Amino acid sequence: MAADDSLATGQRSLGDPDLHYPLWPPLTAGCPRTGSEDVSYPVEVDYAYDKVDPAGLFAPTKARGGLERWAPLLPPLLAPGLGEGATPLVEIEPGVHIKDESRNPTWSHKDRLNRCTAGAAVGVGAPGIAVASSGNHGASAAAYAARAGLPCVVFTGPDVPPAVDAFLNAYGAVVLPVPWEARWPLLRQVVERFGLHPVSNLTTTHTGHAYGPEGYKTVAYEIFQDVGVPSAVFVPTGYGELLFGVWKGFAELRRLGLADRVPRVFSCESAASGPLRRAIDRGVPATRVTVGPSDAYSIASPVSGYRGVVAVRESGGRALTVDDGQLADAQRELARAGLWAELSSAAGLAGLRSLGDEALGEGPVVCVSTSSGFKDKAMGSRPTTPVTPEWADVERRLRAAGITG
Repeated sequence: MAADDSLATGQRSLGDPDLHYPLWPPLTAGCPRTGSEDVSYPVEVDYAYDKVDPAGLFAPTKARGGLERWAPLLPPLLAPGLGEGATPLVEIEPGVHIKDESRNPTWSHKDRLNRCTAGAAVGVGAPGIAVASSGNHGASAAAYAARAGLPCVVFTGPDVPPAVDAFLNAYGAVVLPVPWEARWPLLRQVVERFGLHPVSNLTTTHTGHAYGPEGYKTVAYEIFQDVGVPSAVFVPTGYGELLFGVWKGFAELRRLGLADRVPRVFSCESAASGPLRRAIDRGVPATRVTVGPSDAYSIASPVSGYRGVVAVRESGGRALTVDDGQLADAQRELARAGLWAELSSAAGLAGLRSLGDEALGEGPVVCVSTSSGFKDKAMGSRPTTPVTPEWADVERRLRAAGITG
């Protein structure tokens, strides 16, 4: 599939679905005709669904790597890829599957998003890419910018994790650590003054990039190819873009006549913030919250967006919050199954476990794990205690570990 195989036709407001906009340029600050000073509404990409060949597009194939596989249902892929997608679905117990997104090129789900946003930057002829992120998004944006031959400016927080800092510098990004509250104003200035293409949020409540969440639909496509429609999907949630993409992917499968239903989609936020849960509880499109202390930096978001409300509401799911203790338990459970996940990435499994047996309905359950444990802030801070080359010391260590011979 080539970029011109895209069947994308335009952009549609989520705030008012009757409002349509051309496909170009991407609306990087959400819908310009809805919202207020307090709330911004995202847009989504629309497609000529009547021209899709469902049987051909979703036919089993060995060549599953790269988002080109799904080009008709994505924005034009005008930037080269890195083989993103086609991540494994690992069954850790009967009926419970982990979609391991750490197998992507920069070890996180963000590669699906940035394949689409880098294409948008190329499509508008931008001189470079700008992003505000201290985590997976920045690392991924830097990689796809480098692949497209574009400079990348990344505003990080002052405590960027070591692995993320290494990623950013390896890809040649301009890394600018600034206080957290300064990142967004500086990002907007770079976009306005230098014309760089923004691939992260510019608005009061989260809208993000118009094209980015479309890449996340491919998570749903792959799950469908592996196990059909699960009974539920549990998604680590910060701004809700992955959550929305997973829901929209399954909604498209139903629209195309390949699935008879959409799974319940559960957002799994950090209890230190939880803006989406608050928005749903209050019946509002988005909220802002004060973020408490948490090691789950990837999902400890101060602001939510309307995409998450749509996904939870339309799927019949629920908005869940999990604390650091629950996340650590889930992270250890994944490690025992051979999966090393970032603490934030364990939120999907933590959310499932928080519900107990009530979450295990008919059919399989999928928990998305978004990133590698290598991305945690604490990575490298727990050195292994040396052992002397004496049998007595070795034996003592083995027996302490429960190895009795």
